[in-house]
Amino acid sequence: MKRLLFTPEHDAFRETVRTFLAKEVLPHYEQWEQDGIVSRDAWRAAGRQGLLGMAVPEEYGGGGMPDFRYSAVLAEEFTRAGTPGLALGLHNDIIGPYLTGLATEEQKRRWLPGFCSGETITAIAMTEPGAGSDLQGIRTTAEDRGDHWLLNGSKTFISNGILADLVIVVAKTTPEGGAHGLSLLVVERGAAGFERGRNLAKIGQKSQDTAELFFHDVRVPKDNLLGELNGAFVHLMTNLAQERMGIAVAAIAGAEHLLEITTAYVQDRQAFDRPLARLQHIRFEIAEMATECAVTRAFLDRCITDHAQGTLDAVHASMAKWWATELQKRVADRCLQLHGGYGYMAEYPVARAFTDGRIQTIYGGTTEIMKEIIGRSLLDNPSRKV
Repeated sequence: MKRLLFTPEHDAFRETVRTFLAKEVLPHYEQWEQDGIVSRDAWRAAGRQGLLGMAVPEEYGGGGMPDFRYSAVLAEEFTRAGTPGLALGLHNDIIGPYLTGLATEEQKRRWLPGFCSGETITAIAMTEPGAGSDLQGIRTTAEDRGDHWLLNGSKTFISNGILADLVIVVAKTTPEGGAHGLSLLVVERGAAGFERGRNLAKIGQKSQDTAELFFHDVRVPKDNLLGELNGAFVHLMTNLAQERMGIAVAAIAGAEHLLEITTAYVQDRQAFDRPLARLQHIRFEIAEMATECAVTRAFLDRCITDHAQGTLDAVHASMAKWWATELQKRVADRCLQLHGGYGYMAEYPVARAFTDGRIQTIYGGTTEIMKEIIGRSLLDNPSRKV
């Protein structure tokens, strides 16, 4: 089916992204996978190419294009290239809205130019050893000491944790914490008492640095409070829809790409003196995956359009996230099976896609959390229409 949501400007941007991937990412990606981290040069190259801060106003060095369809193009092309390690989506679509929507004028002028140029790499620190999807369980504290906050605690599974120059930390600013006692504090590289732990070893996305962070009596200037005091819960809930959409867009792109390469593989691979594609079971498998991808793509494109227009709600973002990521997981498993023994070999794209994509149903809110959000909304509001 022809996609109708993109304009010629988006198509031109897609070519720019493909050129960037071919020149600045793919030649180095195997080395990044071995190193467990990408080069900072790649971030600066992305900044020069206009791939960072696309939604940031031009006066701060951004692209001045608050249109999520550009982010969708970026997510699709990086996924199809098999290069999730350079986490531009995290930087642009998850952290960017906090800085553009909550920062003061002084903070914007201090942080956004580097954000857009690639000189300042960002991360957000929510997850703790004992608190994942449940933000109510956060234990990291920030005490008001008059002219600064005194930050103590630890975070884990933080994407960009090693490279990050700017970390948005979710912390308790009241003894109770919870929905009415969390705030966002920005911790900058070099702050005394801010330490990075291990670059965590993962089964996939190995070039994307994921770390433990530790805060021991870190003095955070009062000027580094982001948004409202004790308002973090609302701020986080407001921005989660875009985070989940970014994950969903990458998920359907990943499923479609796996279907493409597997379709080509079964047409070439011989078994019992004929191509695998001649076997009815194989044709049925391809037909089922193609149908699931087409139906999911239609829903996702509608969600992308709604989000670009500012009308997408949390329920439909949650639907998109859990459905598309679970589809990606199923398709990756089925496509690996259709590759036989070759699918288990790391040199085949399907093998890396299998491990790289497994996290999709977990981060940004697990599938179970997404279903809880949807079910609670529908059952607590019987008049709500899907």
